[in-house]
Amino acid sequence: MTNVSNAKAIDAFLAAKFEIDAILERLTALSDDHFNTNPDEIHWGHVGTLERTRAKLREISDSAFSEGEHVE
Repeated sequence: MTNVSNAKAIDAFLAAKFEIDAILERLTALSDDHFNTNPDEIHWGHVGTLERTRAKLREISDSAFSEGEHVE
């Protein structure tokens, strides 16, 4: 039988997972739309913004997969 504390942990875990799934879905749609940019109008400001986004996502990915600076 699952104790109350564990049930709350499971609920919190699933809530976080569902939020992550929603964020990933939104990011995928945004990527499909070239991150709200017209490919013919891309400038270095767009590149900088996308590089910051990529760096944050890389950090998350490295942490999740124990890669990069998160190697165990």
